[in-house]
Parts: sequence; C-alpha cells; structure tokens
Amino acid sequence: MRIRSTTILAVRRNGKLAMAGDGQVTFDKTIMKHGARKVRRIASGVVLAGFAGSAADGITLLEKFEGKLAEYKNNVVRSAVELAKDWRQDRALRRLEALLVVGTAEHLFVLSGNGDVIEPDDGIAAVGSGGPYAQAAAMALVRHSDLDAETIARAALEVAGRIDIYTNDDIVVEVV
Repeated sequence: MRIRSTTILAVRRNGKLAMAGDGQVTFDKTIMKHGARKVRRIASGVVLAGFAGSAADGITLLEKFEGKLAEYKNNVVRSAVELAKDWRQDRALRRLEALLVVGTAEHLFVLSGNGDVIEPDDGIAAVGSGGPYAQAAAMALVRHSDLDAETIARAALEVAGRIDIYTNDDIVVEVV
C-alpha cells in the first residue's frame, strides 16, 4: 500500500509569493485525513515552504531547510543549494521520499533528492499528484488575467482538486 497525498502550488507575481496546499492524505484507496497542513511559514515568516510525498520525510526536510536558513542568515538561494547537496550526498537523507517547494517574494525553488534546485522561469512551481493540473491552471490565469498571486494559487488548486483524486478542496494559502 502507498500513502499518496498532495498538491503544492506556488505563484510569484507582482512582488508577492503565494503558496497553496490541499489537505488530503490518502492511504491506498482510503482518505485518511482531510485537513493536513503541508504549507508553512518558516524563518520568522519570511520564507514559505511546502512538501509533497511522505509526511515524515517532508517534515524532516523542512526542518533541515530551516537549519540551513539559520546557518546562512535566511539566504534562501544558498540554503536551497546546500540542502540539495546534503540531500544528495547523505545516505539517510537520500532515502527520503518528498519534494520541497521553497521561496520568498524574490526566489522560488523546487528541491529534490536527486540534487535538483530548480527555479522555474515563469514564477510558478507545482509538485505532488495534482501538480501538473494546478500548474497548468495557474499558467493560464497568469497569462490571461490580472488576478493576484493568492487568488491564482487558490483557484488553480481548486481546479486540481476537481481533477486529481488525491487532491481535495481543503486549501491552505500562505503569502509573503
């Protein structure tokens, strides 16, 4: 049996970063939880982070990322690169099954255990089972509307929740 969950979407627009996550956690064919919180404010509220994948692994990675932020004085770029290096090189961390989306109003990154530190060209990042649906909706809204980042993130996650069976409409949005 696999634990499946999540759609995390981040949208940078007009000097703001909005990050949204749904609340569903699914175990095999059963919804185990509707209101999980997968998006967090960290570093005294100036950085947003969200995870998709195993909850324990995602939380572990968030804590490691917070440690890097403390070490590098909230420099999100350096912290992302250093976490990705550690994640790829450390035997225990390498086994963690999660993806992180981290960012500020200036930078947005997707981090993986393969050592990836990806800063999307268009200021939109999405991970998780509903990620492609949310990303497509956000891209269309950015291109064809004047909506703010928060409204786009929420609307795009609602679209994903109507398509992806592992994404629900219990949406949490954080903005910096």
